[in-house]
Amino acid sequence: MKHIILGVAGHVDHGKTSLVKALTGIDTDRLKEEKERGITIELGFASLRLPGGMTLGIVDVPGHERFIKNMVAGASGVDLLLLVIAADEGVMPQTREHLHICTLLGIRRGLVALTKIDMVEEDWLALVLDDVQDYLQGTFLAGAPVVPVSAATGAGLPELTAALDAITATVEEKDDHGVFRLPVDRVFSMRGFGTVVTGTLISGAVGVGEEIELLPSGLQARIRTIQVHNQGVDRAEAGQRTAINLQGVERAAVERGEVMVRPGTMTVSRRLDVRLNYLESNEKTLKNRSLIRFHAGAREDIGRIVLLDRDEALPGDEIDGQVIFTAPVAVMAGDRFVVRGYSPIATSGGGIILDPLPRKHKRMQAAVAEEFRLLAAGTDERRVAVIVARAGFEGVNIARLVMRTGLAEGRLRRIIDAMLSARQVILLDSETLLVVSAAAYAALQDELLRKLGGYHEKNPLREGMQKEELRMNVGAFIQAKLFNKALKDLEKGGKAVLERETVRLPGHRVRLEEDLETLKERVLELYLQAGLAPPTIREVYGRFPDRGKEVDSVRTILLREAKLVKVSEDLLYHRDVLDRLQGDYREMLLRDGQATPVTFKELTNLSRKFIIPLMEYFDATKLTVRSGDCRLLRERR
Repeated sequence: MKHIILGVAGHVDHGKTSLVKALTGIDTDRLKEEKERGITIELGFASLRLPGGMTLGIVDVPGHERFIKNMVAGASGVDLLLLVIAADEGVMPQTREHLHICTLLGIRRGLVALTKIDMVEEDWLALVLDDVQDYLQGTFLAGAPVVPVSAATGAGLPELTAALDAITATVEEKDDHGVFRLPVDRVFSMRGFGTVVTGTLISGAVGVGEEIELLPSGLQARIRTIQVHNQGVDRAEAGQRTAINLQGVERAAVERGEVMVRPGTMTVSRRLDVRLNYLESNEKTLKNRSLIRFHAGAREDIGRIVLLDRDEALPGDEIDGQVIFTAPVAVMAGDRFVVRGYSPIATSGGGIILDPLPRKHKRMQAAVAEEFRLLAAGTDERRVAVIVARAGFEGVNIARLVMRTGLAEGRLRRIIDAMLSARQVILLDSETLLVVSAAAYAALQDELLRKLGGYHEKNPLREGMQKEELRMNVGAFIQAKLFNKALKDLEKGGKAVLERETVRLPGHRVRLEEDLETLKERVLELYLQAGLAPPTIREVYGRFPDRGKEVDSVRTILLREAKLVKVSEDLLYHRDVLDRLQGDYREMLLRDGQATPVTFKELTNLSRKFIIPLMEYFDATKLTVRSGDCRLLRERR
């Protein structure tokens, strides 16, 4: 079933609340202060059953200029506008501002109620009617029905109801990308129930018993009950005015302006890419980095607008900009917003969010301008391609694509499948549909090869680079899954060689210069001559003064070639010496059945300094197994 929200807007004291009461029987002014002052301060809510069978959700917004913030909060989820203009006053300042706001929020259908007709003469009414119709020219209400009505006498109410019934049949529901979102526009407590929040459910659906999260605070709770049009329901759907009773949450913990979502489906941001329409009615230019009041959903935030394509905007300009906030906001691509001046406070513009999670941009860049053009007016496929490219090495999954494009998951899956077939993206995770652009993937592989080449130049005596060192060198933020896939594909393509945890270029070989080759042989001979009592590393340095770096290099090569064997941190043995000892040790174990440090000393004539590391080495290499103070031959065990 189609669900439509009617917003009732207009200048203060033009009879909006009285008209809603006359239509529905519901007085939307609840507060004592509203009753005393005779004006609407907070949002009011009602419902109207139309002759055609549809039930309209109604939001009555404040008309006074001091409460425009509240007005914007209520208008954000509206599908259809009822603009109220009093016959005794005609078009007034808040009439104009409310219509500006509704235009900026993307409302495109509506009608006009010309109220208080019982207070004017017929000839005056005719003049005001002409004046109103002239004013509406050039707005989305041009040609819309203008219905004279009196809440006091009931005159015109049947005609207004019939007009609402006719126009709602032509209103299309907003696109629903399926992600549950409810901007909270009212919070209160009810005795016996606890905390209740209300709002227009702008997308998705939600049911009793579900876990929810409030953003940007991050508070999580469970839904106890749901009401739609004052009736308890098990499930609420997009387009419905909804009241939700939260279990175990204090009233003070929830603020108006937060967005209710399912946990993990959205993330907050402090930076937004936007396309902004700066109203022609503005008297001043908008300068780069101006402070603004940013209204999206039911929330107002203070931000700073960075103009990316100019230094200042003239009235009537359409601007590519980036809004930077001090506090996080929770929005999605495709959301509409309104901008009001920081001081003086007046509506100055609004527009649409293009990317809720962008990087910082350089100003006056043609490439950035092209991205904005595609995000604002490109096909779905081109918009997805821009977001995937923007994600770079990090990649983007299906949930983030929904948030950054405003498209439904099913539509996105079809687009990604086509991009995979065309090899425009690389799939990293089939469960979350995490993809990285083919261009970013190729750039990563090029960077890996470049880093390897640089490493070989600086370390010609090392066989290769440790994998983790390579990943950290390219960027610690790179996911291990992406990094490993890039390396494997390079190996398959014959562009890199993987040897356990070491990576090298195929053409890289350790080639020693003549003097280093001589040094290598001398070091190896030193260990061979030393036999079972090899020199410490410090002692080797002493044999080759001022050549410590070269000694380290050739020793590393000898270890890699297995001509030297590391027994402990400070003990290296010549392979031939160690192999002979292993043979003698095994024969002793076969003969005696076991070995102790004492019998090992008799075998080798070594001190404890060498005995213990050697016996532990043979344990580690699986020749022996320890049993108390003895060693046994493992193959016999």
